[in-house]
Amino acid sequence: MGLYERYILPPLIDLSCGTGPIRKQRAKVVPHATGRVLEVGMGTGHNLAFYDPQKVELVFGLEPSAGMRAKAEQNLSASPVPVEWLDLPGEEVPLADDSVDTVVLTFTLCTIADHQAALAQMRRVLKPGGAVLFCEHGRAPDADVQRLQDRINPLWKRIAGGCNVNRPIPAYLEQAGFEVQQLETIYLPGTPRFAGFNYWGSAV
Repeated sequence: MGLYERYILPPLIDLSCGTGPIRKQRAKVVPHATGRVLEVGMGTGHNLAFYDPQKVELVFGLEPSAGMRAKAEQNLSASPVPVEWLDLPGEEVPLADDSVDTVVLTFTLCTIADHQAALAQMRRVLKPGGAVLFCEHGRAPDADVQRLQDRINPLWKRIAGGCNVNRPIPAYLEQAGFEVQQLETIYLPGTPRFAGFNYWGSAV
């Protein structure tokens, strides 16, 4: 891991993922988690404040970046729910089959290199009847924004820790065998349109 990825990128991501509009989106999704939760790409722990301790038994926080885990200490100390770190990438989930009740994905699928392998792992560990709660940014519906996303994505991916701005998140979930049951979308206010088209909802 280079100096940029360890010391510069984590605070930049922490800042950008903790803005007011993004926190409002997290608040729409995370409180619905129940039981044993796998949060893929926990980052610096922005979601922890939104978990309901009356409904959540334990959160497995999957986060491969040592820099992000170190940056998360303050949020961990204030967490209303117990957390167990899993310091592996999303393509490698070290949990048993059918072992979690909820998978939480917030601003994560944009970054995972092999999203198909990661989603297969999530499906493997999710119990029958369990839910995937997601809040992700991705491919916009407007042709002019799509063109800009496609042009800017190669550079954006290099400077933003592998983040892609043009991934069709609901399609990825469906291709992985999930059924999207609830889906809402919005351009997040105060965010560049090429990076601010937000999907949120649930899948089973």
